[in-house]
Amino acid sequence: MQNVPRILAVVGSLREQSLNRQLAVLAGQALGSRAVFEVLDYRDIPLFDQDEELPAPAAVARVRRQVLEADALWFFSPEYNHFFPGVLKNLVDWLSRSPAPDEPPVLAGKPAALSGISPGQGATLQAQDHLVTLLSFLDVRLMNVPRLAIPHAADQMTDGKLVLQDSAPYLQRQADAFLAFIAR
Repeated sequence: MQNVPRILAVVGSLREQSLNRQLAVLAGQALGSRAVFEVLDYRDIPLFDQDEELPAPAAVARVRRQVLEADALWFFSPEYNHFFPGVLKNLVDWLSRSPAPDEPPVLAGKPAALSGISPGQGATLQAQDHLVTLLSFLDVRLMNVPRLAIPHAADQMTDGKLVLQDSAPYLQRQADAFLAFIAR
């Protein structure tokens, strides 16, 4: 049996039924059995504090371990005030630091993809651009094409749940491209 990549979904919203968490679940379905897909739970990560950096709090050590064990990261983020959410920035700040003085940061060289959905016209394009700037600086290996930014989320909802219609082929295309990107 061929090894399948382990993809860790990082959702920029902590809300359990957030649109972006629902999009992450749909992305996992688009990957199917071609990948092991898990959504990262990081709600217990404290605010970054250099006084608490070494040794890292237990929650940070757990998340770093999950990132290290993953073959790739897939970010799903809303856009808050033309930026990605502070909880996601806080997580990336923790992950940008070396776990120990002689170890590289866990994000260095990690393949990653970006997706997002929002209720408005602008989708999540500005948030994704800011995230690209940050992750590129941290030496994350970003798949810049295709990225997925879905506007007007209400048009793709049924009974309060995200059910992609027009955007489903784009999510599938991104999932297929991401698997190829990881394999390179």
